[in-house]
Amino acid sequence: MPRIISLISSATEIIYALGQTPSQVGRSHECDFPADIATLPVCTKPTIDIYADSREIDRSVKDRVRNALSVYEVFDDVLERLQPTHIITQTQCEVCAVSLRDVERSVAAWLASQPKIVSLTPNSLADVWDDIRRVAGAIGIAEHGETVVAALQARMCAISEKARAARERPRVALIEWIEPLMATGNWMPELVEMAGGVNLLGERDKHSGYLSWEEIAASDPDVIIVCPCGFDMARTESEMYWLTKRPDWRTMRAVRDGRVFLADGNQYFNRPGPRLVETLQILGEILHPRVFAPALDGAGWRRL
Repeated sequence: MPRIISLISSATEIIYALGQTPSQVGRSHECDFPADIATLPVCTKPTIDIYADSREIDRSVKDRVRNALSVYEVFDDVLERLQPTHIITQTQCEVCAVSLRDVERSVAAWLASQPKIVSLTPNSLADVWDDIRRVAGAIGIAEHGETVVAALQARMCAISEKARAARERPRVALIEWIEPLMATGNWMPELVEMAGGVNLLGERDKHSGYLSWEEIAASDPDVIIVCPCGFDMARTESEMYWLTKRPDWRTMRAVRDGRVFLADGNQYFNRPGPRLVETLQILGEILHPRVFAPALDGAGWRRL
């Protein structure tokens, strides 16, 4: 039986979707779904103050990356005690989760269990499906991985067909970081399109990029969704002053029409795993309220 350590929350959810949670023996400090995963030993910690405001977090991350320092620390003693057969990490973003470099630096060749390091690279929605297959293949259940991927894709197709049947095609601004401003990239522009919307900011299959307030104002979106990476809705609301205090905030179409929404960027939008299906459902509920019942209102999103 494999002994799996997941050092990224999306991988923990992939393990769960594959029915392999009983084989997971360790987790990162960010892994929080499913809920009973909290009983597993924690193998990492952040090296910055994650409770600081958006501007300070951005500054701290840039300082550490500029000086070739990791944003996370891996607990070598915990890895040694757990003796994993598999360690799952990622190379997509060294800010979002423990990187392959961090793991290789910690593990090197000294662990007696000689674990297989499985590195995920979710730059696009297609990559997310490939990552599920990669994890399944690494632990010897490749065929089951294909079944899980097919089921998730079928659920997404059903949501997308329902959304695209709506007449409206709202123009959407998705904001992934508040100060400084960043637009969502990677898989999110594709999900907006699948949800029957028009993505205005950020590029499909590319990392999220910085943008100016003038770019958002000029795009004058029909809908604004604020979903900072790593923030839940309460944390996001506490920092909305970075946007709402701008002199021309109230002149924007989405604000005038009451179509500004907060979404759980931590659990859904910025977590490239099986619950991107729920993220697509959230987009459908926000963009097409006459078509979708608000099943995740209050849990995954709410109106500002």
